[in-house]
Amino acid sequence: MTSVFFIRHGIAAERGTYTNDGDRPLTDKGITKTQRIAQRCYDLGIRADLILSSPLVRAQQTADILKAERLAEEIQSSDALAPEGSIIHWLEWLNHWQPGSYNALIIVGHQPDLGHWAERLVWGESAGRLVVKKAGIIGVDISRIDSPIGTSELFLLTPPRYFIETFSN
Repeated sequence: MTSVFFIRHGIAAERGTYTNDGDRPLTDKGITKTQRIAQRCYDLGIRADLILSSPLVRAQQTADILKAERLAEEIQSSDALAPEGSIIHWLEWLNHWQPGSYNALIIVGHQPDLGHWAERLVWGESAGRLVVKKAGIIGVDISRIDSPIGTSELFLLTPPRYFIETFSN
């Protein structure tokens, strides 16, 4: 079984403030909030063999924060995780991926894709009902890598405020 943590990028600069939307960085608030979420994930024992990230700046920055907080030691970029990316391309990648000792993967991407992908993995289709807030997390256990659509199990759906409010010192 492989655990996949779908994590949405942190709070980013407003749309339209950059010519290329992919260049929008995290705001100072987005960095701080994402760091707090990553610290809580570490405290809860969340670890992964790899962070796979969208190539957009805000997602890459989020992945860098997760790595800095020791949730995983390696980051890779995947075009399949860019907005409107392909779950089929990601599943092809996943089918060839060799997990390490944690047997877990962190995916950093965008809404609505992350919610749609989690729904497809668990229920076989997307109804657009799972929403991942900025720096929020959905956890899905995939037991059948060769056929994960509709056969996976949702084990975590957490808005960022839960991590911050519930586990704050």
